[in-house]
Amino acid sequence: MDIRKKGFFKETISTDAFGKACDPIDRVVAFAVIKNPFAGQFVEDLSQLFHIGGKLGDELMGEAVGMLKGAPVSYGKAAIVGVNGDLEHGGATIHPKLGKPMRAAVGGGKALICSNAKVAGVGVAIDIPLGHKDEAWSFDHFDTITVMVADAPRADEIVVCMAVADGARPNPRVGSGPITD
Repeated sequence: MDIRKKGFFKETISTDAFGKACDPIDRVVAFAVIKNPFAGQFVEDLSQLFHIGGKLGDELMGEAVGMLKGAPVSYGKAAIVGVNGDLEHGGATIHPKLGKPMRAAVGGGKALICSNAKVAGVGVAIDIPLGHKDEAWSFDHFDTITVMVADAPRADEIVVCMAVADGARPNPRVGSGPITD
């Protein structure tokens, strides 16, 4: 695995959009910018990327969880594939093996890990969807955190992102489902 750089982004939310105070919510994103071994080529077997995703989860997710003030309750993952890559390269990095270390780090994970992937140029932002780690129908935990890396992904790179939060949206009022019309 060829990592150009890795890092963390943390935000603490203290109010909602209208300035109404809420209990502080920490949200942390861990990211790694890696060389895409399959940039510029069609490859049937993407298992090398499966393993890279798992290794990145082992390396980064525990530290991301450690940056939260409270216990982790929601999480998500995303990948931005440089323009010489394919959307499947992002999927291969975040799906087959990244989930296991993410679930281990948050101490749970009964619910699906929300995800997003796209092919894009340098400096593009990506919305990482968040959802409750154990309660798939906790609407109050459906959220996103937007991140970007100013100099990535280069055409032959992938930005792999993992996000974790210790709270729902500020002052949530939607509740839990399932709700039918």
